[in-house]
Amino acid sequence: MQTRKKIAYTALLAIALVQVGQSQDVHFSQFAETPSSISPALAGVTYNTRVIANYRSQWSSLGTQYQTIGLSFDQTIKFKKLRNNYFAVAVNVFQDQAGDAKLTTLNPNLGLSFHQKITRQMKLSAGLQSGLFYRKIDVSKLQWGEQYNGIRYDANLPTGEPNIPRGSITSFDIGGGLNLNYVRSDKFLSAKNAVRFDMGVSAYHFNVGKSSFITPDENLNTRFCAYFNGDFNIPGTRNAIVPSFLYMYQNPSQEFILGALFKFIIGDPSTYTGNKKPFALSVGGYYRYNDAIVPALLMQWDKYALGVSYDINISALTPATNRNGGIEVMLRYNLYPGYGINMGRSDSKPSY
Repeated sequence: MQTRKKIAYTALLAIALVQVGQSQDVHFSQFAETPSSISPALAGVTYNTRVIANYRSQWSSLGTQYQTIGLSFDQTIKFKKLRNNYFAVAVNVFQDQAGDAKLTTLNPNLGLSFHQKITRQMKLSAGLQSGLFYRKIDVSKLQWGEQYNGIRYDANLPTGEPNIPRGSITSFDIGGGLNLNYVRSDKFLSAKNAVRFDMGVSAYHFNVGKSSFITPDENLNTRFCAYFNGDFNIPGTRNAIVPSFLYMYQNPSQEFILGALFKFIIGDPSTYTGNKKPFALSVGGYYRYNDAIVPALLMQWDKYALGVSYDINISALTPATNRNGGIEVMLRYNLYPGYGINMGRSDSKPSY
């Protein structure tokens, strides 16, 4: 037990030092359901109107809970004169709170994307987003090595630190990305020739300053992303494989996660009346390199979607966490045209 507590303390101390000194971005295991966090170019690619809410809680077994909340909205803007291209706008807010010192990151931003049809099945998108990057910390809750008297922590002892961290920082943030979308399908979700994928690259935090609580002139490192999200029908069936991967690099950190869901098409919508609502259930999982195994479940009904996943920790924190990582929940609602009406071919109305 003492060894576990020592490992937990050491791990939390290392995490706290990274967070106070130089920030890293939040991340979600269900990254395909946080499109604004992996590329601004994904706004308006698949849906005319979409709202997504994300919640993640992790490391509660270490005694300090880390919570991340995301909310995003994107809307296409189409003009009759622009038959082969269109625009989309996005509004996104992410908030992350970590540790006993309540290290909080708030990142509200606005996005604009442009979509150009290349062929009947393919379109290329470019997107930009900008906003604020705000961080705060309760300095009074920080504990320093000099405040341990050899037996226990004593808050009355001097910190011994020449530079006490600032309480908050605010910076301007900007990012951009490119996305290639391909869709081939018949009208309905269970089409036996359905193929759909998005792939692209992006970069966030171009020249964002004042990212450190300790060093005033330290910039937030740019985060680079490369990703792939697919949906491929299994020949001769109504079901599909939904593979995806994401690679992110933000010096000195990097993350690689890949996996797949198996999608069961339980019901198609009514062809004419619309009385019968479409329904699909997807199960599978992901692997985050040297960090976690993530079982995942996704339920889609009509215009609604619910995703649930759980990180099983396999990193150096395993002895302290007992493999308990974090739970993540996603809720999505998209307006017309909705689930199952069309797979989203570039020359027609998009859907799931």
